[in-house]
Amino acid sequence: MGKIFKFHTDVDTDQIIASQYLLYPTVEEMKSHAFESLDDTFASRVQPGDYVVAAENFGCGSSREQAPAVLKALGVRAVVAKSFARIFFRNAINIGLPVIVCKELYDHVQDGEEMELSLTEGVATVLGEQFTCTRLNPYMQQILNQGGLLASLNEEA
Repeated sequence: MGKIFKFHTDVDTDQIIASQYLLYPTVEEMKSHAFESLDDTFASRVQPGDYVVAAENFGCGSSREQAPAVLKALGVRAVVAKSFARIFFRNAINIGLPVIVCKELYDHVQDGEEMELSLTEGVATVLGEQFTCTRLNPYMQQILNQGGLLASLNEEA
């Protein structure tokens, strides 16, 4: 179980991690500024195992890999949204952050509610209500299980 942090439609990568923080040398230094323009308390409140839930087109904007990386560094277990920007989706999988499409979840949950997510079953459960989510194909699931694309490629070598 993890807490839901709910965000709106069209959250772009600059809202996830603003460009001025890209000057910091490490993701560890950047992570305390995640979602700063939308919720300046997010980074201090999120706990390992919590979830980001969003509406449509999450991660739009630039292709900065640091956007999913700061969420993973903060311990976000998964991002669940109605839809994702394609490059954010791929960057998240590449670094080992689960990104799951769940069309109906957003309209039925509130910020702060507890959620359980089964990646293998493709089911999110909130307050006893279950929502069907997409399941990643086996290859993408393998990449996540191994900690990201580079770790997966190193395993295959």
